[in-house]
Amino acid sequence: MGVDHERYENFLKFVSNASGTTNCLAHLAKVIHDHFGIMEGIMTTVHAITATQNTVDGSSGELCVSVMDLTRRLDKVAKYNDIKKVVKQASEGPLKGIPGYTEAQVCDFNSDTHFSTFYFGAGIALNDHFVKLISWYNNEFHYSNGVVYLMVHMASKE
Repeated sequence: MGVDHERYENFLKFVSNASGTTNCLAHLAKVIHDHFGIMEGIMTTVHAITATQNTVDGSSGELCVSVMDLTRRLDKVAKYNDIKKVVKQASEGPLKGIPGYTEAQVCDFNSDTHFSTFYFGAGIALNDHFVKLISWYNNEFHYSNGVVYLMVHMASKE
C-alpha cells in the first residue's frame, strides 16, 4: 500500500502485503527515490528481543518495535533538510497515514499505526549525495494495519 497498490486488479487470485520490514523500507525509499533518485544503498533492520519475544517474528504482546537504517547514495543533490521536507510532506499528503514523521525524541511505537515513522533527528548526511535515514516501526501492529489497508483497497476495486 502506498507504493504499488494501484497495480492491483480484481482478477488477481493472490496478493502479498510483503513483510513488516519491507513495508517500512518501501515507503521511505519511494519518497526519496521519487524526489532525489537512489543510485545505490543498503538497509539494516534491528528487531527487539525481550525475554518473551522470539528472535524470529512472533507475537509477544510486549516490546515489538524495530528500527531501520536506510543508507543511500542519491542521484540528485539533497540537503538533509530537503529530505526532511519531502518525507514530512508525503506523510501529511498523498501517503497520509502510511508513513509517519517525527522530530520528537520518542521511543514508544507500540500502538503506532504507521507502516514506519521517519525520525529526522537520528539520521545524518555525510554530504549532499550520501545520507543515513532512520525509521521506526511496530513489526506486529503496523503490519496488521497494512493488511487491513490492502483489503479495503482490494474491496474498492470490486
